[in-house]
Amino acid sequence: MRDRWLLPVLCLLLLAGAIGMIQLEHVHAVQPKSLVTTFKGDPGTSRAFTWYTEDENPAALLQIAEGTDNSALRGKDVLTYQAESAVIDIGNGQQNSSHKVEVSGLEPGRTYIYRVGNGSKGSWSKEHTFTTEAANTEEFTFINVTDSQGITRTDFELWGKTLDTALSLFPQASFIVHNGDLTENTEDEQAWNDFFATAGKWVPSIPLMPVTGNHEQVDSEASRYLAHFNLPEQGAEGSLPGTVYSYDYGEAHFVVLNTESNIDEQTEWLREDLRHNAKRWTIVAIHRPVYGGNQYKKIGAWAKVFDEYNVDLVLQGHNHEYSRSYSIKDEKIVGEGEGTVYVTTNASGQKFNEKKQDQFYHEVHFQNYKQMFAAITVTKSSLTYEAYDIEGQRLDRFELRQRRQRR
Repeated sequence: MRDRWLLPVLCLLLLAGAIGMIQLEHVHAVQPKSLVTTFKGDPGTSRAFTWYTEDENPAALLQIAEGTDNSALRGKDVLTYQAESAVIDIGNGQQNSSHKVEVSGLEPGRTYIYRVGNGSKGSWSKEHTFTTEAANTEEFTFINVTDSQGITRTDFELWGKTLDTALSLFPQASFIVHNGDLTENTEDEQAWNDFFATAGKWVPSIPLMPVTGNHEQVDSEASRYLAHFNLPEQGAEGSLPGTVYSYDYGEAHFVVLNTESNIDEQTEWLREDLRHNAKRWTIVAIHRPVYGGNQYKKIGAWAKVFDEYNVDLVLQGHNHEYSRSYSIKDEKIVGEGEGTVYVTTNASGQKFNEKKQDQFYHEVHFQNYKQMFAAITVTKSSLTYEAYDIEGQRLDRFELRQRRQRR
């Protein structure tokens, strides 16, 4: 009699175990989100990654292999990296985890495939590819945008469409420089979800190099913004790590500064950074403008350093209008190739400001109330800047050819 009940009981136990395994697998199969790649070390031999998961389990992995075939991620040559993870309080009693990895020892000019997850079934992201900088790069193009600054998903769809247009016209672009104010409220995690999701077919493969704006650093704090990016941390003493940095690509040296704090210390760091710069071209990215729709007087000392070390181009944000200066040196208009050109590429989001009054330094100044981007192509002998609206219409272009002797 007892044996008659044994089989049903065993079946029930097995069923309960199976349900438990399914539930356990579901618990651990947390899908990555907000995946983005950046430069942290040498763009030819390394790449950095950041992603979030909606859990409090900091365990996370990145798998990478050379090539474009996803079968390589299950082959013998796949490499697995453990992420550095941190639990992030996103408000309303909720927590996410931020995961960061830097991969080094890569080969220049090679394409790699990768995925991120926690190793359990169903946890892996889709596969993405990226290509390292080729050795002795003589020509490259990058995209410049600013002020995506959205609140709703609809807002961020404008930013995503701006990138769609930019990268359909310039599919060879090696990376993207964003001049700050990525979201309206840095504490709004849903806005970050939408920011990355609407750019999700680009930024896991094409590095996104951000500038700290006044909507990223608030009351001297920028932790939520910095948790989303794996950035160089070699900046000025006293600056928040990841908000001030520099890197080289091809024949250009890029410097990213933070207009929101620690200005004097950055001035000294900038001078020292540029003193060691041996590249043909120097490009600086900031948020509040030196010469834009208006001027941010607090960073006037930076312009003197730009003059001293022959900075070619300063990319700016904040004003939500299009502004391009003449070549400027010592606060005066000078001949082409004798000073620095300052550009603000309107906005890539939903917010526009009325055009401010024309100033002496404006060569091009307008408000078209359309999202815009710039494509900048750098070679040994030229720097070509082209500005477009979201519909792909070119609205401005200039070229710098004369190179001055660098100090």
